[in-house]
Amino acid sequence: MKPALAFRQPHYPSSWKDLPNGELVLDHIDQALAPWWSKFFGYHLLKIGALSGNIDTSLSSIKHQITLAEPKHKADISADIDDLPLLEHSVDVCLLSHALEFSLDPHHVIREANRVLIPNGYLVITGFNPFSLVALNKLMPYRREQSPWNERFFSAMRVKDWLHLMGYEILDDQKFLHSTLTGNISQGIIARNWRKFASRYLPNLGSVYVIVAKKRVLPLTPIKPKWKLRTKLETINVSTMNSSSRNSMGKTNKH
Repeated sequence: MKPALAFRQPHYPSSWKDLPNGELVLDHIDQALAPWWSKFFGYHLLKIGALSGNIDTSLSSIKHQITLAEPKHKADISADIDDLPLLEHSVDVCLLSHALEFSLDPHHVIREANRVLIPNGYLVITGFNPFSLVALNKLMPYRREQSPWNERFFSAMRVKDWLHLMGYEILDDQKFLHSTLTGNISQGIIARNWRKFASRYLPNLGSVYVIVAKKRVLPLTPIKPKWKLRTKLETINVSTMNSSSRNSMGKTNKH
């Protein structure tokens, strides 16, 4: 398995319009996440990255929602997404939408999100599926040098492995948009029938995935041993005052 660390600075898009059929991808992500926003509770929702800032979270009951992105992008907080200027355990929900593909160290990005997330908080991650039709773009000479096909894609299985190691519980993992996501995605009957067939019989080959995970932190409670060492009792002869008195009196009478 190749290391997750990139060897060059990825080009992070400033909006979904910078991606091929990006607005279509955004629409499907919004539909996939719509049922989840009402299930998240807390005080602070953090959107990490410019693309995350465009995700529709209007159905969330969390009122304080902020977007953190690189200084060149418009956001509430300007900072590097792999070095969050936030306190530990200060955020209830973190959203990482297509941020791993465009970062130097995606594993560290997840660790930073985990650091600021409270215990039992929620982490939402979206990305391109390398085991889908979008991988064909990396094989075509006239596309593989273009963004985003020239970036590293991380499978949902690999991302979930990272999350499992951090103690997360995977609540949802869904894939959709069975397409190369290039050119004009046809809405004809053949294209609709293909997507309907693929979503039913080839669900893991969807071009975009959404992962919803919950941060589980087990309390460190010391366990007391049920067994106890039993002391071994031994009888010993102890002289009493009465026996000592009788002995002394006997010696006196003899004299």
